[in-house]
Amino acid sequence: MKGFRDFILRGNVVDLAVGVVIGAAFGAVVTALVKDVLTPFIAAVVKQPDFSKLMFTINGSQFLYGDFLNALISFIIVSATIYFFVVLPVNRLLTRFKGAPEAPKKTDDLRLLEEIRDLLKSRRADGRDPDQSVGKI
Repeated sequence: MKGFRDFILRGNVVDLAVGVVIGAAFGAVVTALVKDVLTPFIAAVVKQPDFSKLMFTINGSQFLYGDFLNALISFIIVSATIYFFVVLPVNRLLTRFKGAPEAPKKTDDLRLLEEIRDLLKSRRADGRDPDQSVGKI
């Protein structure tokens, strides 16, 4: 019994349960938005609220493409709604709270190479040839 309690009370399981409940509630909100607001708006523009009755017949076989159109339009509307009303605002909030990313730390090798580069630049700027100041072997 203790092992089961430890399993249930682990952070991952509780977080997952909360995520599923919030996801289901959010799904209901998005479905209501699409069904009650966006689909009637499209129906008012297109002047046909439901495409499920659309079909064509070839050699006696009926192809009900209206249901497919309804599902496709619903998918596009739900995807756009989630993107514009959830993903974009959350990304903006995350970038606002994160601030500017930290510059990567330089290694000792990189610092040494930069120092050599700067010394060579300063010698060229002084009019000295950096190759002539190097000892000959």
